[in-house]
Amino acid sequence: MKALANRSLLAGCLITALVALMALASFLWTPYDVTKLVVADRTQAPSLIHWFGTDHFGRDIASMIMVGARNSIAVALVAVGIGMGIGVPLGLFAAARGGLLDEALMRLNDLVFAFPALLSAIMITAIFGPGAINAIIAIGIFNVPVFARVARAGALSVWPREFILAARAAGKGQTLITVEHILPNIANQLLVQGTIQFALGILAEAGLSYLGLGAQPPMPSWGRMLFDAQTRMTIAPWMALFPGMAIVITVLGLNLLGDGIADLLDPKSRRRR
Repeated sequence: MKALANRSLLAGCLITALVALMALASFLWTPYDVTKLVVADRTQAPSLIHWFGTDHFGRDIASMIMVGARNSIAVALVAVGIGMGIGVPLGLFAAARGGLLDEALMRLNDLVFAFPALLSAIMITAIFGPGAINAIIAIGIFNVPVFARVARAGALSVWPREFILAARAAGKGQTLITVEHILPNIANQLLVQGTIQFALGILAEAGLSYLGLGAQPPMPSWGRMLFDAQTRMTIAPWMALFPGMAIVITVLGLNLLGDGIADLLDPKSRRRR
């Protein structure tokens, strides 16, 4: 019942679910083939035939947004998984060991954090070439220090508590305590941070694709669609309007979802903010 009363959570769940369903539906059906060029239908305005209009190659924009959704979600999801899979263990290990090792890991963390996803993508692309895989690696590397910081801060707040002292007195080692007691107590924080990084991953993927460093044609991407539309704003504004709205609505939904989860798991969080 508490979840039903949380408007942010409900709105975030609804928007995120609709975007996810749209992405899943694109595997089975789209109104038109996104790889088919129909020059005679280029830059058509939105209509009953083409709901969001067509681009400069005659491709249906609604279909491209559907396929672009699965690309954006896949890149952001895998990148968050990489960041969480590497960053959380590092943060937990640093908090458990402490001392010089903790300091060294955190300074290494700061070094990685100093290179934003865009700069990392440019360097990776210069070596291996542009593509969705390289975008995933770049965004994933950027997520590692974020999750490491969150995991370490959460773990440090739990280690001094009495039940941890009791676990130590019972003969449990640091690894077992971390798995059985520390990780479950910070899982809520990691979940909220995961939704935030997921939203940022969507934005990062769109930005990289806009610069030509993400998914390559003929695979549609929201960022690439914005790049193609920038020189045609006066003659076909819908080419930028609808993919831009897709990015905004998706990120808004994920942010509302994260905010709702935070409030649901910690009702005092909003008052603290």
